[in-house]
Amino acid sequence: MSLKNKRTSARRMGRRASQTTRRTSRPMRPAAPLPVGNHPEPYVSVIIPAMNEAGTIAKVIAGARRVHPRCEVIVIVNGSADHTAEIALSLGARVISFEQPLGHDVGRSLGAEEAKGEVLLFTDGDLPISASQLRPFVAAVKRGVDVALNDYSGPVRSKFPHPVVLSKYALNIMLGRPDLQGCSLTAVPHAISRRALNTLGASLLSRPPLAYAQAVLDGLLVKAVHNVPVGKLNAVRRKRGGTDPLREVILRDHTDAVGLLLERTGDRAGFSDGSRRREMVR
Repeated sequence: MSLKNKRTSARRMGRRASQTTRRTSRPMRPAAPLPVGNHPEPYVSVIIPAMNEAGTIAKVIAGARRVHPRCEVIVIVNGSADHTAEIALSLGARVISFEQPLGHDVGRSLGAEEAKGEVLLFTDGDLPISASQLRPFVAAVKRGVDVALNDYSGPVRSKFPHPVVLSKYALNIMLGRPDLQGCSLTAVPHAISRRALNTLGASLLSRPPLAYAQAVLDGLLVKAVHNVPVGKLNAVRRKRGGTDPLREVILRDHTDAVGLLLERTGDRAGFSDGSRRREMVR
């Protein structure tokens, strides 16, 4: 290599080293401070039912706190025997505590009754979800969506899909929303507008399939807005006698949602007979 080429190469290496030094020496931006309490005039109310979730509740609240600058966190402690309530209180959340278990999803109704925000965001005390995964639901409601669903349909590739998954698909088909596949208010996270809360009423939220069917039938804007794969995050529930203790509750709620649909739309749920000629049947 000539002397000229050696000098050119040395200059290039020097520039690269200088650029690397400048990149690595750039100071890191400090993380935004985590709010220590609820905002006095919240825009977003994050509602978190929890039962014996001392191991996860701090992470759940941390994700919720960063969702919006004007945020309140409401934790409904439902028959806990651990320190869930104390941890939530120490992190500035509003805690509504009950000594005895209230029943599946009742915490959603109680939290909604106390919420002050224009957007109500629902998650669970056993699902630590980052703020970046929660914000799309808030953003969707801010754009005008009334019911912002988790774009998660559940597993359907197995030979025998779970009955709850099949129920969600069937209900969406009957509601005229096959585009939503297995999406439902049963799965968190999801968010609703203040308008949706006023239309549905807080008490109905403790039966998510019924609230969901009512929202569609009442013409509220329902969309699946963001995928959070909660199937991978959910802890496996203990089974009694080989069955999921909540399965029958959720299936019954779906059956009642179909009953609501039939009351509103008739025996065929608004579907026509097609080419069938009933007068030919004797």
